Amino acid sequence: MIGVLDSGVGGFSVLREIHAHLPNQDITYIGDNAWCPYGNKSYPEIRERTFALSDYLLPFIGMEPGVKPAAALTKTGTIGVLATEASLRGDKFHHLVARHAQNIRVITQPCPKFVELVEHGILKGPEVDAAIDEYTANMLAADADVLILGCTHYPFLRPALETRLPAHIRFIDTGDAIARRTEQHSLTPSDKPSIKILTTGIPEQIASLLQTLTPKIEATCTPLFLP
Repeated sequence: MIGVLDSGVGGFSVLREIHAHLPNQDITYIGDNAWCPYGNKSYPEIRERTFALSDYLLPFIGMEPGVKPAAALTKTGTIGVLATEASLRGDKFHHLVARHAQNIRVITQPCPKFVELVEHGILKGPEVDAAIDEYTANMLAADADVLILGCTHYPFLRPALETRLPAHIRFIDTGDAIARRTEQHSLTPSDKPSIKILTTGIPEQIASLLQTLTPKIEATCTPLFLP
């Protein structure tokens, strides 16, 4: 069984990639929708919360912004990182930049509105366009040609980003890389593979968002009670 843990419905972007690579595997997804977003929480708060939830899911494959592939792809020498506040202030991110982007200009931008929009199933329209303009203005002005989608929610806005931004802009989404890494593990196929969604939020709302965000995936949504 494969487990996926996310602050809300953003991880559906990873879920769909894992399911595409490993359709014969059982998957259990935990969405901490009642506590979303994580991006504005402190590191100790996030750690305590994820430890409490992750008792359900072992072992782990971590997700991190794709700084290395972005640095290799840029032609202008400038990349943009769209991520959460928590990710951008973390030591892990700074180590990634120091290791893989020493000679690259890295422009960072927290995008809380992106998470809110996806959590409400809003993937296009004036609100989305306004948020895109706000968050990418400095990056475009600095001639960034590669943008990292550094949060699981953001890939759902990729079609809107591609429509709104210049055609030469490239995007890095690590969901597929996570799926391929998962595929490398020795996993026993299930006779009747199924996908279960456990949420600390309202199951009916999450089931509706699942159909909006990943209409090709069928899953059952049940409540997860956590203090």
